Amino acid sequence: MRRKRLAQNNEDTGVDLTPMLDVVFIMLIFFIVTTSFVKEAGIEVSRPSAATAEKKDKASIFVGISESGDIWIDKRKIDIRSVRANIERLHAETPEGSIVVQADKGSKTGTLVRVMDQIRAAGVTAISVAATGGQ
Repeated sequence: MRRKRLAQNNEDTGVDLTPMLDVVFIMLIFFIVTTSFVKEAGIEVSRPSAATAEKKDKASIFVGISESGDIWIDKRKIDIRSVRANIERLHAETPEGSIVVQADKGSKTGTLVRVMDQIRAAGVTAISVAATGGQ
């Protein structure tokens, strides 16, 4: 009789993890839903410095222009003719975000102007040019 009682007590001492797993699963869903994804340019550029540079908080799409004039959006090298289509697609995914053009300080101004023209043709007016703060 005594052995039966000890065996029965050992079975009842387990901890039910179901409520904890439910809470963890709900938190996981919350973090996935509230995360905002940033579309990076895909290249590292040497930005020019500007004394009046400001930090941009709502930037969600980055366009990179390398020193050789290559244009990068969303970690892909693209042609100037496809900038508009890519910006339209990415801006449709995050319409409240702005676009930051990261032009290398050795890149040509003409390429920067053509890229900004294509972005405006896509219907986006919130465009910034990236620079480092300094003198």
